Amino acid sequence: MSRNDLIQLEGVIAKVLGGGTMEIECKNDITVRGVLSGRMKKHRIKVMVGDRVQISVSPYDTTHGLITYRF
Repeated sequence: MSRNDLIQLEGVIAKVLGGGTMEIECKNDITVRGVLSGRMKKHRIKVMVGDRVQISVSPYDTTHGLITYRF
């Protein structure tokens, strides 16, 4: 699966869970668990509760995704 096949969603960080996992509330009442992408870790971009983020989600499993951008 390529990067172009992923679904892009926007949401707000609701909880910070252990191990770098975060719970994100999307606009259409979907809750997604996500982790920071490798580029965000590399550039040490911090994400806190209340931040708006963009998530890349697989069309096969919409409960887990990668946080790719912080607004």
